[in-house]
Amino acid sequence: MKYIEFGIGNRWLVRTETEKPDGTETEARGIIRPIKFRSLYLRLWIRRTVWILDSQDGFKKATKARNQFKVIFGIRSEL
Repeated sequence: MKYIEFGIGNRWLVRTETEKPDGTETEARGIIRPIKFRSLYLRLWIRRTVWILDSQDGFKKATKARNQFKVIFGIRSEL
């Protein structure tokens, strides 16, 4: 799965995070192509609570271990 993200709170304003089938993750600055669209999402992370609104999966709420502030708009893509 590939996540192309735009917003504040990450290391770069635009980044691509790639999750490989073995569970490892890598991130790169900018947009890494090709993009095989799966869904759009909006992620709002305030302190330890994360709200995610995904066009395919709907609304999710999660709790994380670390304090962060992020506002991210993203595209979920197949590898």
